[in-house]
Amino acid sequence: MAEPKPARRGAAPTGLSRERIVREAVRLLDEEGLGAFSMRKLAAALDVTPMSVYWYVDNKDDLLELALDEAFGDVVLPPLTPESDWAEYLKELARQYRMVFRRHLWSTRLVGEFLALGPHAVFLATSAMEAINRSGLPERETGAALGLIFQFVYGFATAETQWLTMVRRSGMDEDALHAQVLGDARKIDPELMDRGERIRPELTDGVQASRDREFEAGLDLALDGVRSRVARLRTAGQER
Repeated sequence: MAEPKPARRGAAPTGLSRERIVREAVRLLDEEGLGAFSMRKLAAALDVTPMSVYWYVDNKDDLLELALDEAFGDVVLPPLTPESDWAEYLKELARQYRMVFRRHLWSTRLVGEFLALGPHAVFLATSAMEAINRSGLPERETGAALGLIFQFVYGFATAETQWLTMVRRSGMDEDALHAQVLGDARKIDPELMDRGERIRPELTDGVQASRDREFEAGLDLALDGVRSRVARLRTAGQER
């Protein structure tokens, strides 16, 4: 909510701004991860002194909060028109929400540490609220419906980003690492792995494609549950 801090007269390097600092922070976080990020590294990447950065942000936490909202700025949604289908709109919003986490692996951790109240996060939240309000659910249940959908996305994305971080650290191809992990797990408990294969999506076209199908199936199940609830409430109302 705070306005960008004005630079001290004659002190700030030419071309430095809060927007540039935040964009560079996001780039470093994407490349090196949250654990390796530091204000000193950021200053070096900007070719300024560390103190120059603090003219624009008060501390590292403030910068990370700004970076998180910058990440949510990747969400691109069509206008929600009177003709829009509320469920399809929420499905695309959920896909975009997951896309933010996949693109910025560090962001799932920050969502758990900061309240996402920047302009981009608020746009995402208000868009979701406007869509669910068209579903026909009573107001007292719309929050639970959004929780069902977006907590599913966040939980899925958290597990996914932790796995992708592990893949990055391993230096291996994702499919190769997955095969290695399955091989080790089978040695530990073959029966568990045999049972797991009955419910695991097919891996014929790779781990990522399989994970995408699993995400879409889970999202459809959540939205079908909301639709079913709306239909049941309508039927109950007609019977009364």
